[in-house]
Amino acid sequence: MSQAPEVNRAAVVTPVRVIIALCLIAPFVAMLWVGSYAKTDPAFLGIPFFYWYQMAWVVISTVLTMIAYQLWQRDQRARKSERGAGS
Repeated sequence: MSQAPEVNRAAVVTPVRVIIALCLIAPFVAMLWVGSYAKTDPAFLGIPFFYWYQMAWVVISTVLTMIAYQLWQRDQRARKSERGAGS
């Protein structure tokens, strides 16, 4: 009866998982905060800031999603090897 409760390893918050979350949340915050980019200056190649800022976030979001995916894969491999070594 005095057994310690098991910790659900899937629910553990680690620094890697925090970085993954930040990578996935950053594009949403950047796009939902419209007041930060609702202007025309500075223009880039004649394109108003409003448009090129959003298009830049398409590329940035892709890179951040790739980083999050790679970190997630690395985290899952490490957890799988931990479980294999612990058995």
